[in-house]
Amino acid sequence: MTSPDAVVIGVDFGTLSGRALVVRVSDGAELGTAVQEYRHAVMDSTLTAHQGEPLPPDWALQLPADYVDVLKNAVPAALEAAGVSADQVIGIGTDFTACTMVPTTADGTPLNELPTFADRPHSYAKLWKHHAAQGQADRINALAHSRGEAWINRYGGFISSEWEFAKGLQILEEDPEVYAAIDHWVEAADWIVWQLTGRYVRNACTAGYKGIYQDGAYPSKDFLAALNPGFEGFVEDKLDHEIGQLGDRAGALSAEAAAWTGLPEGIAVAVGNVDAHVTAPAADAVESGQMVAIMGTSTCHVMNADVLAEVPGMCGVVDGGILAGAWGYEAGQSGVGDIFAWYVQNQVPDAYAEEAASRGLSLHELLTEKAETQPVGAHGLVALDWHSGNRSVLVDHELSGLIVGLTLSTRPEDVYRALVEATAFGTRTIIEAFDASGVPVRELVVAGGLLKNRFLMQLYSDITKLPISTITSDQGPALGSAIHAAVAAGTYPDVRSAAPVMGGRVVEAYTPDPAAAKAYDALFAEYRALHDHFGRGGDDIMRRLKRIRREAHAAQGAGSTATDADVAVSAQTQEARA
Repeated sequence: MTSPDAVVIGVDFGTLSGRALVVRVSDGAELGTAVQEYRHAVMDSTLTAHQGEPLPPDWALQLPADYVDVLKNAVPAALEAAGVSADQVIGIGTDFTACTMVPTTADGTPLNELPTFADRPHSYAKLWKHHAAQGQADRINALAHSRGEAWINRYGGFISSEWEFAKGLQILEEDPEVYAAIDHWVEAADWIVWQLTGRYVRNACTAGYKGIYQDGAYPSKDFLAALNPGFEGFVEDKLDHEIGQLGDRAGALSAEAAAWTGLPEGIAVAVGNVDAHVTAPAADAVESGQMVAIMGTSTCHVMNADVLAEVPGMCGVVDGGILAGAWGYEAGQSGVGDIFAWYVQNQVPDAYAEEAASRGLSLHELLTEKAETQPVGAHGLVALDWHSGNRSVLVDHELSGLIVGLTLSTRPEDVYRALVEATAFGTRTIIEAFDASGVPVRELVVAGGLLKNRFLMQLYSDITKLPISTITSDQGPALGSAIHAAVAAGTYPDVRSAAPVMGGRVVEAYTPDPAAAKAYDALFAEYRALHDHFGRGGDDIMRRLKRIRREAHAAQGAGSTATDADVAVSAQTQEARA
């Protein structure tokens, strides 16, 4: 029987930092937390880990050693903050941004740690928002549709450039020597569990959503060879491995990891998971119809259902991908908070910054205050939220942002509100795709940092016409990982039974305002017209501009131009979208 004083630790590896959270197993009480910033953050313009060499556009790399620093620093600091002793800890669980990939040797050493490859960008971890493999993703999609591959429909018809196969193919074609040296192509979610246990286990979540693993199989060798003859053995040589189910025990904490963390050797280590997916039980939202939106720099939408359906543009549907015994669905938006941050950092005049400082407000708070009093549509604007591409429902990271309606009287708060509305329209587009496909959404459950903005939350409720519930924890992913640790340690029989005890949400914290919802319908119609025109082949200008940008960088020796084959595949992809 588990002691009433027993605790578990959840570690959430985000885009810029890792957070450790100490949680009491009996009731989910959060006792202490600590954060460790990644020393190298995101390397998206220069390879700061090695002499600052420039990187091409759309790259995003990280240093795996920064992840280990989280274990060495944040875990013992969280334990100290909680005021509990190490011998009370019975398990540890982790989650990661995905799809973040680490190329390793047979023993799990990242290739960038080998002197031979320290100066080679392809040897580093590719963060989820590494979008430079769009050309490879386009070819995967075009070939899958031309061959009638059944698995493509499990991903809404399109594989993302963020995922395992596109990124792996990019390495083969751009740095064959690095590709040849890869023994394991590892999700960071699994690599960190490997560091904790000394045992490599792939998790069912990323294998299904990011690794095209469906019905017990990956894409065939014949398919891979048709993409590139050198890619034929990708699955069996570099990807295929034992798969652990979510909530299962991946292994025991090793002596080395115990020394790093200050935790008892031998405690349970849960199978790895993804930050968005572990948040569902943290919000006690694991039943059919409860769509969980984890809103931060980007937004990931996850939901369980008891039916299997093909939802156009979804990121994937996986048996047991979120919860054992249910079909787990995923969709998402590549940029949300990132868009607001970009605007505030680059487009707001000094006078606004001075006013915010004089009043003790952040620029976000000032712009929200100025924007929230406007009647719906008063700014005369509509925007597309594609500044970081479109993850759902178009699955195209060559798309870019757009604002229509700017005049000489447009104020900063007008644009800010239009961008907020655009992200809400993007979420409504996703919800309507699920509804139309027979997977109805009845409740939107929000987690993540953006739920603190009450204006934004009410706006989302008005635009989606759904009640919005909010997670009670400020640390949804870390709490979700702790819940999985408790299950792996044997305290609860499964995640479904642990969720209502250790997780929680405020039901219907926001409900739609009927008048505002009706007014937003007109703006949403304009959004959808722009969405379909620029996203489904009406005008390919966004892709053309991306190509021109790459060519300009190539002229400076920092990029590569699109090939004629890339352009041809791009045209095929646009036809499929249309």
